[in-house]
Amino acid sequence: MPASFVLKRSADKQFHVVLTAENGEPILTSETYTTKAGAQGGIQLMRDSSTQDELYERKQTADGGHGFILKSAKGELIGRGETYPYLDAAERGVAAVKRVARRALIREEI
Repeated sequence: MPASFVLKRSADKQFHVVLTAENGEPILTSETYTTKAGAQGGIQLMRDSSTQDELYERKQTADGGHGFILKSAKGELIGRGETYPYLDAAERGVAAVKRVARRALIREEI
């Protein structure tokens, strides 16, 4: 299965995007957008920012897990990675986003 940006619409009519790896597992989830066009712009921002390591902020969760966020060059939150039990697993999540975001297909589930 190819990596994909999955564009979704929530019950409150907001949009968000989930980047999935080749195995179908989610690796990055966007913030919410009020319009489909906004979400599509978010996909492009994810693509453009994904290869720049300095735009990833690694975080440890209150329960000891590890995760990351992806920010734009302006410092705005673009998306949140999944939470992983170990730091090396979170780093593999970052590496997966870097590897697939530029070429991931766009799929709509709205």
